[in-house]
Amino acid sequence: MNWIFEPWPWYTSGAMIALVMFLLIMIDKTFGMSSNLRTLCTICGADKTADFFKFDWKAQRWNLIVVLGVIIGGFIASFFLTNDPSVTINPKTVERLNELGFQSAGDAYLPTELFGLSAMYNFKSVLILAVGGILVGFGARYAGGCTSGHAISGLSNLQVPSLLAVIGFFLGGLFMIHILFPLIF
Repeated sequence: MNWIFEPWPWYTSGAMIALVMFLLIMIDKTFGMSSNLRTLCTICGADKTADFFKFDWKAQRWNLIVVLGVIIGGFIASFFLTNDPSVTINPKTVERLNELGFQSAGDAYLPTELFGLSAMYNFKSVLILAVGGILVGFGARYAGGCTSGHAISGLSNLQVPSLLAVIGFFLGGLFMIHILFPLIF
């Protein structure tokens, strides 16, 4: 049973994602987390204030199972299948993050300096999270989907717009981490 607590090889999840995508293609469905957020907003009444949310959300109910699965799967993995909640990252990366003020790098799943409860009392942290959330929301809407939708579903359907979106996501991420991140911190 010790194998359960060890990180699974990348090809395990890759094979499972491929299987799920194959099944979705066979039943003519697409996958993406941002579409679930749209569905949830519509269920909560956002369709009364914005045309974007006016659609038949009941046709997307099946996709809400993905959200439920992510929550349940994350809970099970975190509380029952993980000995060490920290992320194994390169020691040079840990050293660089420590220099930037992230002392929890390599010890916590998310940097507590930015995502811990104490960060909610820090104006800079709240501002970074708010601006980041707005940019991610704008980007997902502007790109017509999120990273999971384009990189998993769109690429498996051989969609050129998804390929362009994924290239944009990667370039934006590289620009953020190598140029803007050191300036912010």
